Amino acid sequence: MNKRQRGFTLLEAIVALALIGTMGMTLFAWINTSIISLGKIQASNARNDATANVISYMQSVNPMQVPDGSAEFGAYRIKWTSQIVGPIADNVAYPSGIGLYQVGLFNVDVNAQTVENTAWFSLHLKLAGYKKVREQNNVF
Repeated sequence: MNKRQRGFTLLEAIVALALIGTMGMTLFAWINTSIISLGKIQASNARNDATANVISYMQSVNPMQVPDGSAEFGAYRIKWTSQIVGPIADNVAYPSGIGLYQVGLFNVDVNAQTVENTAWFSLHLKLAGYKKVREQNNVF
């Protein structure tokens, strides 16, 4: 029985399918991990952008005039509350004397929520507050 064998045997076909299946599952796991990582990176970038927007917006808020409030940013909204850290003081005018404003340092807690009212992130800021309490005397 010296016949030449042609083609694959059943055992070789099963081994080949097992190898292909293992490689496919490994490739699928790698792609799945990459997609999950991409989603986490996108969420982190969105949060970083929102944090930068909130900090920029809060720089324009005067906590002495508006101690608490809220603002809409389209995909999310923020709410803030502030409390004074120390005593309110008169500012100093140049070159000397009492200025037109009273100033104070405030702790401001900012909470960001998604549109679905789920908490997203919170920030703790220190902001200066001011209030005009005097009028300028014209010397000239």
